[in-house]
Amino acid sequence: MASEYDYVGNLSTHSSVSGVQKRPSIVDAATGYKPEEFLNTNPVTLTRWIMMEQQVFQETRGDLAILLNSLATACKIISNAASKAGIFDLYGLAGKGNASGDDVKKLDVYGNDVMINCLKNSGKVSFMASEENEGPIFVEEGENKYCVVFDPVDGSSNIDANVSVGTIFGIYEAQDQENPNVNDLLQCGSNLICSGYCMYGGATILVLTFGETVNGFTLDPSIGEFIMTHPNLRIKNKGKIYSVNEGNTSTWEQPVIDYVQSKKSGLRPYKARYIGSMVADVHRTLLYGGIFMYPADKKSGRGKLRLVYELNPMAMIIETAGGTATTGRERILSLVPTKIHERRPVYLGSPADVQQLVDRFAEFDNEKEDATMAESEQV
Repeated sequence: MASEYDYVGNLSTHSSVSGVQKRPSIVDAATGYKPEEFLNTNPVTLTRWIMMEQQVFQETRGDLAILLNSLATACKIISNAASKAGIFDLYGLAGKGNASGDDVKKLDVYGNDVMINCLKNSGKVSFMASEENEGPIFVEEGENKYCVVFDPVDGSSNIDANVSVGTIFGIYEAQDQENPNVNDLLQCGSNLICSGYCMYGGATILVLTFGETVNGFTLDPSIGEFIMTHPNLRIKNKGKIYSVNEGNTSTWEQPVIDYVQSKKSGLRPYKARYIGSMVADVHRTLLYGGIFMYPADKKSGRGKLRLVYELNPMAMIIETAGGTATTGRERILSLVPTKIHERRPVYLGSPADVQQLVDRFAEFDNEKEDATMAESEQV
């Protein structure tokens, strides 16, 4: 037979793709495969990492470790539900809108209940704020150690199409542990002691930071543990991707229109990538570089995404990884919220890419100010 054919017998020990070496599996033991060469027998689990971090970050001792374990448990439960959404009848609307005016999916309700219960059972949380609840959530029997803000299922409008969704969370210390105060939920993002997101897709990935490094953990469902797979994530200084819903182009401010047009033109135009799930879009931006944008527009003059439980946690992650997060005119983490569901525009990602947009906003504002002054002088 012709030598250029691929033989089925060979494919059991060799890759079907020319030039690619097959990674041996356990069933290849008969060929001389040694498990210790291919399987990590000393993995860094999330629990182990938190324990190691106690040597560096004193705030992770005890109480915060318990709280993070509760968050990880909530993410595992939501991941399981998301992977079986059709089987569990979690597709479709729950029949109501949430506090932000968005349609609520069945998975939103389920995920919200899971987050609240897991956090409450940690015993370390006094107040919580969720996208799905109109007001703050008070845990009467909980210690007043921490306050947690979260979006239980970000991007849930995509769940029926089996698109990646996720959970976003941020943790603040209570300012006065003797007196629980709802205003602890309205601290500026720079006060966050920990933030993270968990993405439920082809794999379940938890990305977490205490403000020094950003680390990614992938859930191994066979052992029920998050294993470190993305240590010390760093974002590129400049990327090749812009991510935004261009269907709203005509409603944007002129600086954003100009910026996006500049990315689409030239000798090396950027690639457009937009999933419509903030967790998935930001995760790609973190790994590949570029810029994620959700501008203000004529319909949503103050933006669409929520500052407290979406933008602040994501901004902390991006900045810790070496990126930039801004409204175009202000640093996200410097903003002081006035209400739980406050909205702001956001532009985050590679510092060089974001800075170009910030510069365009500054030029536009200066031009507008000069025109106003010239008009007043004429009067």
